[in-house]
Amino acid sequence: MMWYTNCSILITSNYTSTIMKIHENNALGELGSAIGKGLIAGLAATVAITISQMIEMKITKREPSEAPVKVAKETVGVKPASPELKEQLANELHWAYGTSWGIARGIIGLTGLKGIPAALVHFGSIWGASMLMLPKFNAAPPVYKEEPKVIAIDGFHHLVYALTATVVYDALDAGSKREKGLNKLAKKLHLKSLLKKVS
Repeated sequence: MMWYTNCSILITSNYTSTIMKIHENNALGELGSAIGKGLIAGLAATVAITISQMIEMKITKREPSEAPVKVAKETVGVKPASPELKEQLANELHWAYGTSWGIARGIIGLTGLKGIPAALVHFGSIWGASMLMLPKFNAAPPVYKEEPKVIAIDGFHHLVYALTATVVYDALDAGSKREKGLNKLAKKLHLKSLLKKVS
């Protein structure tokens, strides 16, 4: 039984050492991790903006936006054959677009920004892209031709998105940073050599 315990301690210490080396200076791994966390944050933020828009549409009696379908028609020539397919395409594009903007949040996270500053940069990126892209593809009028109320509502929805993405991203990132902190602590305490002495 003692032999088995000593072997498992040795294997565990070798595994821990290998994991610590993988986490050290791995830029590609950091990028992949940021993108993955960003996609999860983008999905959560898309849920939040969808709920925000649904509530607002009930209050204002506004119809769902056709902007995603208009952009798809202008960029790749997609034209749904029926109103049902049009709504389905708009919905799919909304979810894909919203989730993919989480990648930007991941990249912002790589700069070290978090919390409100990161949310503001993300918000500016998303809303700015929307204000430039939608008029370019005839999916919405230019911002200077919109009513202030429409601009405020659109800004609010994008703020909901950015804040949700930041809360989720920062929560996911804090977990991985705690793991890295524990690995650094283990290295500082020389746990590998301590484990060898115990065995």
